[in-house]
Amino acid sequence: MDTRNCINESLVNKGHHAFRISEKRSHLRAFIAGCLRKFIPARSREGGTRSEAEEKVYSWIYTLAQADKDMVFEYVKSTERGLSFKEAERRLKEGGRNIPVDHTFPSWWQLWWNAFLHPFNIILVVMAVLSYLAADNANGSIMLILVLISVGLRFHQEYNSSRAAMQLSELLKSPVRVQRCAGRVIQTELVVQIDQRDIVPGDIVYFSPGDLFPGDVRLLTAKELVVSQSSLTGESGTMEKIANIREDRRTPLLELKNICFMGTSVVSGSGTGLVISTGSNTYMSTIFATLGKEKPPDAFEKGVLCASYALICIMMLPLIVNTNLAKGAIAMARGRCIVKSLSSIQNMGAMDILCIDKTGTLTMDRVIVIHHLDSWGFPSERVLKFAFLNSYFKTELKGPIDDAILAYVYTNGYRFQSSKWRKIDEVPFDFIRRRMSVIVETDLNTILDDTCPGIETASCVITKGALEEVLNICTSIEQIDSGVTAALTPEDRSRVLQKSEELSNDGLRVLGVAIRKMKTKNISMSNYTAIESNMVFLGLISFFDPPKDSAKQALWQLAERGVKAKVLTGDSLSLAIKVCKEVGIRTTHVITGPDLEVLDHDEFHETIKRVTVLARLTPIQKLRVVQSLQKVGNHVVGFLGDGINDSLALDAADVGISVDSAASVAKNLADIILLEKDLNVLVSGVERGRLTYGNTMKYIKMSLVANISSVISLLIATLFLRFEPLTPRQLLTQNFLYNIGQIAIPWDKMEEGYAKSPQHWSSKELPIFMLWNGPVCSIFDVATFLFLWFYYGAYRVSASEFFHTAWLVEGLLMQALIIHMVRTEKIPFIQDMASWPVIFSTITVTAVGIIIPFTPVGKVMGLTYLPLSYFGFLVILFLGYFTLGQVVKRAYILTNRQWL
Repeated sequence: MDTRNCINESLVNKGHHAFRISEKRSHLRAFIAGCLRKFIPARSREGGTRSEAEEKVYSWIYTLAQADKDMVFEYVKSTERGLSFKEAERRLKEGGRNIPVDHTFPSWWQLWWNAFLHPFNIILVVMAVLSYLAADNANGSIMLILVLISVGLRFHQEYNSSRAAMQLSELLKSPVRVQRCAGRVIQTELVVQIDQRDIVPGDIVYFSPGDLFPGDVRLLTAKELVVSQSSLTGESGTMEKIANIREDRRTPLLELKNICFMGTSVVSGSGTGLVISTGSNTYMSTIFATLGKEKPPDAFEKGVLCASYALICIMMLPLIVNTNLAKGAIAMARGRCIVKSLSSIQNMGAMDILCIDKTGTLTMDRVIVIHHLDSWGFPSERVLKFAFLNSYFKTELKGPIDDAILAYVYTNGYRFQSSKWRKIDEVPFDFIRRRMSVIVETDLNTILDDTCPGIETASCVITKGALEEVLNICTSIEQIDSGVTAALTPEDRSRVLQKSEELSNDGLRVLGVAIRKMKTKNISMSNYTAIESNMVFLGLISFFDPPKDSAKQALWQLAERGVKAKVLTGDSLSLAIKVCKEVGIRTTHVITGPDLEVLDHDEFHETIKRVTVLARLTPIQKLRVVQSLQKVGNHVVGFLGDGINDSLALDAADVGISVDSAASVAKNLADIILLEKDLNVLVSGVERGRLTYGNTMKYIKMSLVANISSVISLLIATLFLRFEPLTPRQLLTQNFLYNIGQIAIPWDKMEEGYAKSPQHWSSKELPIFMLWNGPVCSIFDVATFLFLWFYYGAYRVSASEFFHTAWLVEGLLMQALIIHMVRTEKIPFIQDMASWPVIFSTITVTAVGIIIPFTPVGKVMGLTYLPLSYFGFLVILFLGYFTLGQVVKRAYILTNRQWL
């Protein structure tokens, strides 16, 4: 039971991460801070006042928990054979797809309403109403036109992003094994895989380690079933579940032994269950309706949130950020990479350490059998035979190793007569024991070799797993040729381990095979620890999983971009070193899980900082490694894993990455899903993340510079003028046109070297950037003010229209120039050109700013014609700003060693 407790404590699914890729925020703060959301209630609402819907769900679950199995089928109107395909289809049409209410995408009118509810729009609407009340219909109409344009632009972007997110979500499938019956006259039971969203009440589902429950389930059978309910309780404990029990009404809901809830996951064991509730009728949906908890924002989200408050009057900040992230998600989808969490794109750009598993990532995950050897290192068909029987009768977590053994036996003509053997039970694999066993029996009269002398019916425990773990449960060893067993001596153990080391050094993975014979009547299935004891060691079986040709190049490209790779694997150290050498990962500093356990706190963190290969790790050790890199090393950590043993590390990492063929719990916790096991996809993802971050920083910094300088300039002008420098509608129009010019920023390009290094958010950087560059613009705004005052005499009230026009045009053109000055650390237009969308948008806005005083709209806004001499002055002014701005830019870069 100690081992089982270790499993319970180690493998914990830390939360049901709801798929939020398309959620659009109804206002600025919710948009920025809520990019990632997961609903994790801190405690049950047991004992509180429940709504009518909650009471209905509770009553239904308790009714099923108290009923026996026969009555359970009656309640849900199903049978022990399962539903027919026709009946399941009817229920699906009647009850709808199995999707929690929180997973629905917003409708077009919700997007339109969200686009309208923005501070900028509210201000304009209020001003428009006041204008109409004051009989200033022209002003009111202009304000409303600005609102319509603003809402239309936001709606267009949000609608396209939402539609793309819906298309991407269709690519993510969560298959569930379901028992259905088919046939009109004679019905046949079939176990098929269907999408979780097509599960209906009455379905019989099969589950094993790593699976998520697709609905609320009443257990029918359970074998050593341990479930993590942390997605509902918020606590890291696990719970053993039992099928053959009738619960009491006094038992707290989440402590019901025979009920498993939607969103919880299987830690170990297996079983079958009857789905009693799906979709919005599940217990999880009642939580979504009442409780919620936001995931703490990372440094980037906090920074953008602060910027949004600093620029609260700028309507485009959420739009630019969202467009940047959505554009990146769509681009990554084209590269066979599905983004579940939009903010993870930026985290990909900031990532500087990537922790990866060896199997399937550095290797091709196409395993082939190389050797089957006895304990002395000679080929042994007997070892292959029992390895084959183990894989043949194994049903839970069948993987590439089992497929390789079966394929080797079938293709090489071996005849091990599996039909003569009958399976009694199996002890499933877990990541603490690192082995699995099957219990089989055979009639000796039908077997040619004397498998178990003196016993008419032979029962055998056949164990296969990690070599050291198999040796640990063996007390005997089979002698060469004779088949006689002898006590396992330290010399035997050393010889076997030495042979394993030789094979591992050749890049082979080595497993051990052992058996124990017993009488059928003496088998006790309740004590698995006793079953896997006093085993007879038979020999070794080795496998080769060739390294990927693309892995070495991809790792080199990641290293070139400042992303260091660390290998975290459960395989042997010698095998991990061999593979890492072949793909170009340095193996100067390596360590194993058992060696990590004996280190003290400081030594542990120092070792993690130094090593590149960590082998024989347990799931909890992988978690500790990731946390050490984050908290002590101050790194942004990505973790690529696809197994149940990776779930803790995936959840803790800044960027959790999995593959489409991964275990359900791994895919559920990941932020990014790779449709192909190819590291080259990550290379493009890292670049896309850095481009997204760079373009976001462009907008934030140019907006800070433009707005701070504008505020300073307006304040100075207001102190000396007897009229306002710009009327409110003129100021809003200028601000609106400037933001229109910035809308193409997500389509801008970055400088060649920008994506070569990780990009981290710095909370101290923005104020420094603003103090350096904001006053430069104000200097030239003041120069314009002095020119208008002394050259045109525009300080008089009678010249206010001329001053307003000149100031508006100069400010708008200055802000357009700021876009090009801030977007690159080089000399704009000479050393670096913006992308054509940015050039087009700024030229358009500049042209509108120059032309608008000569139009009827300009007259309504109180603008007048400008002389050509003023435009001549602006040319000289902007050349001066261009020169001084570039000098300040170079000084800033030399001082702070970065620009964006």
